[in-house]
Amino acid sequence: MTVPPRSLVGRHPSVETVLDGPRAAEHQRARLLEAMAQVVATKGYTATTVSDVVRAARVSRSTFYELFESKEQCFVEAYRAGVQVMFDDVRSARRAASGDGWEAQVRASNLAYLESLRDEPTFARTYLLEIHTAGAAALDARAEALGRFADGFRRLGNAIHPDGWGGTPPPREAFLVLAAGLDQLAAEWVRAGRADRLPELEPTFTYCAMAVLSGDGPHPTDA
Repeated sequence: MTVPPRSLVGRHPSVETVLDGPRAAEHQRARLLEAMAQVVATKGYTATTVSDVVRAARVSRSTFYELFESKEQCFVEAYRAGVQVMFDDVRSARRAASGDGWEAQVRASNLAYLESLRDEPTFARTYLLEIHTAGAAALDARAEALGRFADGFRRLGNAIHPDGWGGTPPPREAFLVLAAGLDQLAAEWVRAGRADRLPELEPTFTYCAMAVLSGDGPHPTDA
């Protein structure tokens, strides 16, 4: 039997160390999270059943419900684990480029994000498409992920403008619009079957990010 490649979820420290450890068979939670990532990537969230997941994880249905209240809870936990790995990849790329100036950091961050999704097309579908079909808790997790990326852009902007953006920094919502807009463009490429070409979007991503991070636009006043 061919073993599927480890998903982005499976690279999270709390999952990977257990899956690769000598007591992996005893750690059903990690196996279920990895199985959820694999099955949803293949079948889609709506079509995925708990039976599918426990079969892939090789655990019992009763064990699943001892660990998770629902399919949605397991899916959201798997999603958050994958987001953390992707966020760490982006942060590491930005730090590696820190000596080359802020534009290089923006490019490196965007390329790392796009390459993470290209290299893990199964998680790309989960992150960009399937998350919208999984209920209120999943949408909360999606908003949390977008907020983290938006805050990453804002922190980079604050580093670029140590004197305070010339007096008035852009509102946090501007960075959220940036993060959500970039995600939506990536989602359209994944939906169109172009996940393998996602890094080609880096120049567009960087153009949009630099437009916000430059701080040249008018700033809305507080209501």
